[in-house]
Amino acid sequence: MPEPTPFINGSPDSSLLYLQESIGEEQQRKRQRIYLYLLLPTLAFLALFFGYPLVDMLLRSVLSPTGFTLEHYERIATRSLYHQIFLITLQIAFTVTILCLLLGYPVAYLLATVNRRTASILIVIVLLPFFTSILVRTYAWMVLLGSEGLVNQLLSSLGIASIKLLYNRPGVLIGMTYVLLPYMVLVLYSVMKGIDRSLLQAAYSLGASDWRAFWCIFFPLSMPGVVGGSLLVFILALGYFITPRLMGGNRDQMIAMVIDHHIEQTLNWPFAAALATVLLVAMLFLFWIYNRVLGLQTLFESKTS
Repeated sequence: MPEPTPFINGSPDSSLLYLQESIGEEQQRKRQRIYLYLLLPTLAFLALFFGYPLVDMLLRSVLSPTGFTLEHYERIATRSLYHQIFLITLQIAFTVTILCLLLGYPVAYLLATVNRRTASILIVIVLLPFFTSILVRTYAWMVLLGSEGLVNQLLSSLGIASIKLLYNRPGVLIGMTYVLLPYMVLVLYSVMKGIDRSLLQAAYSLGASDWRAFWCIFFPLSMPGVVGGSLLVFILALGYFITPRLMGGNRDQMIAMVIDHHIEQTLNWPFAAALATVLLVAMLFLFWIYNRVLGLQTLFESKTS
C-alpha cells in the first residue's frame, strides 16, 4: 500500500501552501543566482579597471621605499602654492556652475513646457555636441576666440577694440561652460518634466500671475534639479583638464593640470596620487553634504507634494 501523504498541521491545504512557498523561494534564489552570474563580468571589469587603479592611487600616496609616510599630504598642507591652486580650481568650478545654471535653466524650462515634437528636436540639439570629440570642440572655440577669430572680427567691424579671450580666465570659463552646459540642462529637464502641471493650473485659477505661479510653485519643485545639476557640473569642473589646458593661461592652473605635470614631467607619481586623493575626498565630501541635506535619491526626482 502507498504511504499516506504527510500534512502540515493535519491539513492538505496547508501542506500544498507550504510546497508552493518552498518552490517560490527556490525559484527566487535561482533567479538571484542568474542575475549574479550576469553581473559577474561587469563587476570584474569595474574591479580591474576602476577598483584596482583607485586602490593603487591611495597606496602610492602613503607609501615610500622606506614604508608608510604622509610627507606628500604634509607638502600639500604646508605650501601656499597648492592652496592657491585649489582655490583657483574652486573658483573656476563655482563660476562655471553658476553660468551653466543661469544658461541651462531657461533651456530646460523651454524643453519641459513645449510640445513633445518640438522638445524632441531641441533635445537632439542639446545632445548634438556629444557626437563630436571634445578636442575638436575645444579647438573650434580657440579659432572663434583667437585674436583673429570670428568674435574679434565682429567687434572690429563694429568699431570696438579686440578683446583677449584666449589663454586667460574668460577663455577657460567660456570653454568649460560650453562643454558642461548639456549636463545641467539634462538634469534640470528630467526633474521639470515630472512636475505636475495641474498645480500651475490651480494657481492660475486662484488668480496667480504667470510669474507668481512660476516663482511660488514651479521653481521650488525644480530645486532638486537645480541642486543635482549644480552638484554634477561642479564635480565635473573640479577635475576638468582638456579645456583649461588648451584655453587657459599660466595664472589659471587647475589641480588636474598640476597632477598631469607631476605624472608626465617630474614623474613624481606618489605626489600626484596624493593630489588626486585630496580631490577625490573633496568630491566625496560634496556628495556627503548633499546626501545629508536632501538625499541622493532626489538627484533626478521632482517633488509634487
